[in-house]
Amino acid sequence: MKPDRFHSPHARMATLLVMLVIAWLLWSGLFKPLLLGLGLFSCTLTFLLVRRMGYFDNEFFALRFSMKLLGYWAWLAREIYRSSLQVARVVLDPSLPISPRTIDIKSTSGHLVDQVILANSITLTPGTLALDLHEGIIKVHTLTEAGAHDLLSGEMDRRVDALRDG
Repeated sequence: MKPDRFHSPHARMATLLVMLVIAWLLWSGLFKPLLLGLGLFSCTLTFLLVRRMGYFDNEFFALRFSMKLLGYWAWLAREIYRSSLQVARVVLDPSLPISPRTIDIKSTSGHLVDQVILANSITLTPGTLALDLHEGIIKVHTLTEAGAHDLLSGEMDRRVDALRDG
């Protein structure tokens, strides 16, 4: 099966280079000529090293996500904000109503990259920490029972699984 133009190695190379430049510009916030030059050098060097490592030769790492990724990031940002408020309430409560526990979350995706995205999303969400990922099972430490319940509902897993194009 011939890859379409968005999944070709050249498209993946261009996408990575553009993403590196955008990330550098957003995170730097400095637009002086010297710093722009150093940023361009840094992005180019990173791109060349990744290319030399054969990253684009392996279909396993193909960027197969569509615009759905932006929607997922927006949803994840909202979840991070919501969880931050919940953790702040718990920590600031004089009785410290925590109920720490460790739970196992089964990823519905068989693709390792999706499983890593799920584990990283769990860790980014305050009050939860992905401890281990093995054969699609993510061991997670939660600060509260509500945090465990939210993860066990499977909403985050469903959203990560929906990122993958058919």
